Amino acid sequence: MFHLRTCAAKLRPLTASQTVKTFSQNRPAAARTFGQIRCYTAPVAAEPFLSGTSSNYVEEMYYAWLENPKSVHKSWDIFFRNTNAGAPPGTAYQSPLPLSPGSLSAVARARPLVEAQPNVDKLVEDHLAVQSLIRAYQIRGHHVAQLDPLGILDADLDSSVPADIISSTDKLDLAVFKERLRMLTVGGFYGLDESDLDKVFHLPTTTFIGGQESALPLREIIRRLEMAYCQHIGVEFMFINDLEQCQWIRQKFETPGVMQFTNEEKRTLLARLVRSTRFEEFLQRKWSSEKRFGLEGCEVLIPALKTIIDKSSENGVDYVIMGMPHRGRLNVLANVIRKELEQIFCQFDSKLEAADEGSGDVKYHLGMYHRRINRVTDRNITLSLVANPSHLEAADPVVMGKTKAEQFYCGDTEGKKVMSILLHGDAAFAGQGIVYETFHLSDLPSYTTHGTVHVVVNNQIGFTTDPRMARSSPYPTDVARVVNAPIFHVNSDDPEAVMYVCKVAAEWRSTFHKDVVVDLVCYRRNGHNEMDEPMFTQPLMYKQIRKQKPVLQKYAELLVSQGVVNQPEYEEEISKYDKICEEAFTRSKDEKILHIKHWLDSPWPGFFTLDGQPRSMTCPSTGLTEDILTHIGNVASSVPVEDFTIHGGLSRILKTRGELVKNRTVDWALAEYMAFGSLLKEGIHIRLSGQDVERGTFSHRHHVLHDQNVDKRTCIPMNHLWPNQAPYTVCNSSLSEYGVLGFELGFAMASPNALVLWEAQFGDFHNTAQCIIDQFICPGQAKWVRQNGIVLLLPHGMEGMGPEHSSARPERFLQMCNDDPDVLPDLKEANFDINQLYDCNWVVVNCSTPGNFFHVLRRQILLPFRKPLIIFTPKSLLRHPEARSNFDEMLPGTHFQRVIPEDGPAAQNPGNVKRLLFCTGKVYYDLTRERKARDMVEQVAITRIEQLSPFPFDLLLQEVQKYPNAELAWCQEEHKNQGYYDYVKPRLRTTISRAKPVWYAGRDPAAAPATGNKKTHLTELQRLLDTAFDLDAFKNFS
Repeated sequence: MFHLRTCAAKLRPLTASQTVKTFSQNRPAAARTFGQIRCYTAPVAAEPFLSGTSSNYVEEMYYAWLENPKSVHKSWDIFFRNTNAGAPPGTAYQSPLPLSPGSLSAVARARPLVEAQPNVDKLVEDHLAVQSLIRAYQIRGHHVAQLDPLGILDADLDSSVPADIISSTDKLDLAVFKERLRMLTVGGFYGLDESDLDKVFHLPTTTFIGGQESALPLREIIRRLEMAYCQHIGVEFMFINDLEQCQWIRQKFETPGVMQFTNEEKRTLLARLVRSTRFEEFLQRKWSSEKRFGLEGCEVLIPALKTIIDKSSENGVDYVIMGMPHRGRLNVLANVIRKELEQIFCQFDSKLEAADEGSGDVKYHLGMYHRRINRVTDRNITLSLVANPSHLEAADPVVMGKTKAEQFYCGDTEGKKVMSILLHGDAAFAGQGIVYETFHLSDLPSYTTHGTVHVVVNNQIGFTTDPRMARSSPYPTDVARVVNAPIFHVNSDDPEAVMYVCKVAAEWRSTFHKDVVVDLVCYRRNGHNEMDEPMFTQPLMYKQIRKQKPVLQKYAELLVSQGVVNQPEYEEEISKYDKICEEAFTRSKDEKILHIKHWLDSPWPGFFTLDGQPRSMTCPSTGLTEDILTHIGNVASSVPVEDFTIHGGLSRILKTRGELVKNRTVDWALAEYMAFGSLLKEGIHIRLSGQDVERGTFSHRHHVLHDQNVDKRTCIPMNHLWPNQAPYTVCNSSLSEYGVLGFELGFAMASPNALVLWEAQFGDFHNTAQCIIDQFICPGQAKWVRQNGIVLLLPHGMEGMGPEHSSARPERFLQMCNDDPDVLPDLKEANFDINQLYDCNWVVVNCSTPGNFFHVLRRQILLPFRKPLIIFTPKSLLRHPEARSNFDEMLPGTHFQRVIPEDGPAAQNPGNVKRLLFCTGKVYYDLTRERKARDMVEQVAITRIEQLSPFPFDLLLQEVQKYPNAELAWCQEEHKNQGYYDYVKPRLRTTISRAKPVWYAGRDPAAAPATGNKKTHLTELQRLLDTAFDLDAFKNFS
C-alpha cells in the first residue's frame, strides 16, 4: 500500500516557493532520478477502500493501470490519474458513476478534476529534459566558454552557439537570451515552459552542480552549469568511455565553490607571474634585436608548469622530463628548470668562444638537467628539458622514450616516480603527424609512460597562418581524443583558472595514469620572432593585442582590489626580480667561453671522466669462451618453460639451431642471440623494438614463443639464460617509424649501459623516420654534446622484391658521415681504429658473416664511448648455407673485422691477381659463386669492406699494396647513383694517393632503387657480374 499512500508525493512537482530542505541530505551512490518522499499526513481513512484486506488487490490494480490505463475501470483510471497528478487524498477518490441519464454530466464533472492536475507524462518529460540540458552543457558547454583573451576569435573556430545550450547573459544580451530560452522551452527543444524556471527538479547522479543539494530550481541549474562549463574553462571529456573517469572530471569542475585559492596561493601565483613577465622584459631591454622567441602573451605558462610540477611532486613524483618547442624555452630554463641566469645571458654574447667539440646549437634549442628542492613540497625533484631541433613536435617521442627508460631503471612500473610534460604549439599540435604517432604509443605495454601532461601554448596563430586555414578540426587539441585524453581549454588571461586546470591535470595523471591536455588559449604579443612584423598578415588581431593589458598587470590589479597584496608589495616583488637579473647580467660578462656541456639534458654519471672524456681509448676483445657460446646456443634452441606447446614448424627451427650449436656453427639468428645473451650476462639491458621484431620480419628470430593452446601465454627464452642477468625487452611496435625510432632514441639517451636497437620491417621504410635520423641521430653529438649508442637494423638487399623492399638507402647515411674523403689520416696513430670511431658522428656497417655481426653488436657496448650504429642487415643471407660462422671466429681474442681480406688461392699468389674487387654485404656471395663458375679464383681477389664508415684507410692500403698488379674495381648490386660507390671511390683514391683509377661494376643509374620485374632484376645482376669478371671491361676507359 505504500505505493498508493505516497504516489502523490512521489511525483508531485516542487515549486521554488516550497522548501527543498527535504532533499538536502547526501544522495546515495545509486539514487534514482525521482527519489521517494514519504508523506504520512494523509489519513488512511480518507480513502474508504484502503483497508488491510483490499490493499493487495488495489496494488495489483495500480500496476495494471501503469501498464495500460484502459485495462481498469474508468473510475480506477480517474483515481490513479488524480493521485499521480498530486490530488489530495480523499479528493482523488470518486464514487462509481450511477447508470442513469445524469451519468454523462457526472463524467463531464469528473474530467476537469483530472485535467486540472499536471500530467504524469509531462513531469517525466520535464525531468528528462532537465537531464538532457545538463548533459548538453557537459558535452558542448566548452563551445560557448569564453576562452579567447582577446575576445575576437572563438577557440573552436565556430561563432555559433550549440542549439541545445541556452548560454549565458555574458555571451548573449538579455533579449537574445530570452529568445533562446523561448525557442528551447515553449514547444521547442526541451518542451519546458518559462514558468518552469522556478520549479525544483531532482538532479541526476551524473552531475555535481548541486553540491550537498539533490534538487535545484531550473534557473539555478542553468546558472551553475554556466559557471562550470561556459566561463574561462572549457572541458572536453564526454567522449571518454569510462564512467568513473567522467564522474571524476564532473566532480572537479561542477562542485560549487571548488575553485578557491588561499591568499598565500594567490601571492605565490603573482610572484611567479612577475618572474615570467619581467624575464622577457629584461631580455627585450638588453637585446632588443636578438631572436629569443619570447613568451609574451602566454606568461602564465611558467606558473602553469610550476603548478603541475608542484602537484606532481606532492603526489610522489621525483623526476620530470620535459620537451618543448622554442617559444618560451629560455623562460622555462630560467624560471622552471632554474638554469643560472648568467649562463643564459652569456648566450647572447656574440664574442663568446665555443669550448666543446662539435658545432653547437642556438640558445633556444638547448636542453638542461637539474636536481633541486621543490620549495612548495620541500621534496627533491629532478628536472630535465630535452634538447630539440626546430622541427616542431619531433622531440615528443624522444621525451617519451627517455621517460620510459628512467621509469624502467628505477623500477617505476606504474609511473609514480617519473613523469613527462610535453609542451606544444597550437599549429604544430594539429598539423604534425608525429603527435598522433606519439599518442598511439601512450598505452602500449612496452611504450606506456603511464600518462603525460600535454600543455598547448595556443597562440591562435601559426607563424603567419590563421588557424582557420591551418586545421580542419574545431580545436588544435582534437587529436588527443583518440586516446580518451580529457582536454581542458582555459583562458590564459585568467591565471587562477589556469592554475586550477593544471592542478586537476596533475591529479588526473596521478589518479588514472593516462594522458591529459591543457589548452592555454592565449596570444602572441610579438611576431613569430622579435624581428617579425605580424601586422602584414594579422592586422585586426594585432590591433587588439596592442590594446591588450598584460596578464600580470590585470592580476596584480585584481589582488590589490581584493586586498591580498598592496601596491608597494607588488612593486617590491618586481624590483627584487629585476635586481636578480641585473646582477646575473653583470656576472655573465665574465663568461668568456661557451660550454655546451653545461646544457646537457642526459648526463651519464660515472661513465666518462670528470671532464667528460672516455676513460680509455681501447676496446677489449669481443670474443667469448666456448662454454658461454654453447650455453646460449642450447637455450636458444629449447623451450625453458614446462608444459609449453610451441608450433610444429618452430620445433623444427629450434632443432636446426641445436644441430648448428653441436657443429660449433652459427647462422644470423644464433649470432644475434649469442651477442645479446652474453651482454645480458654482463648486466647490460637490451631492448629490441620495431615492427614484428619478436618473430622477425623474415621469421628467423623467434625471441618470443607462443603457447599454441593458451591465449597470450608467451615465453622469452632470452630471459632464462642466467640467474642474475639483466632483463631483455623485445617488443613489437605500432606500425610507426618516426614515433618509434624517436622513442628508442630517447630510451637510449637515459643510460650508456644498455643496448637499444630499432629494426625497420624493411630498410626502405626508415625514411618515414628521416627527421629523427637527420636531426637527432646524425648530428646529435655535434649539436648538443650528447652521445647515443642506438643501433639501427635496416634489412637491405637487391633480391627482386621491388623498389620498396630492396634498399635501406645506404648512400644517404654515408653522405652524412663527417669524415673527409680527400684527407688521408695518420695511419700510424696509436689505436687508430678506436680514434676513428671516437671522431665520427656514427658508424655504418654491412656485415657479410654472422660472426662479424656478433662482434659489432658486442663492440657497441664494450667501446669506452657511445656512437649510433647503422647496420644494413641481410634478408636472403639469414638462411644462406654459406652465410655461417664457426665458433673459432667468436672465441676470446677475436674482434670485429673492419675489412675481411681475400683468403683463397688469389691471396696465395697475389702477384698473379689481375683484378681486386672491393664490395660489401650480400653481393660477395654472388661474386664468389660467379668467380668459381668462371674458374677465376686465382685471377680475381675479393675484399669485403665490413665497416664503411669510419673508412678503414689503413687496412685497405694493405690490401692494395698486397696486389701490385691488380686493377681496382668497386662492385655493388645497387644502382650507380645509389649504394656505396660515391662514398667509397674518393676514399679509395685517397688511400692509394690517386695512383690508379677505381672502376665501377654494378647497376646503371636509376630513379627507383630497384626494378619490380623479376626477369629484369636477374638480367641486371648478370650484367654486373659480367662486368666484374670481364678483365677487359675497362680497357676502353683507360
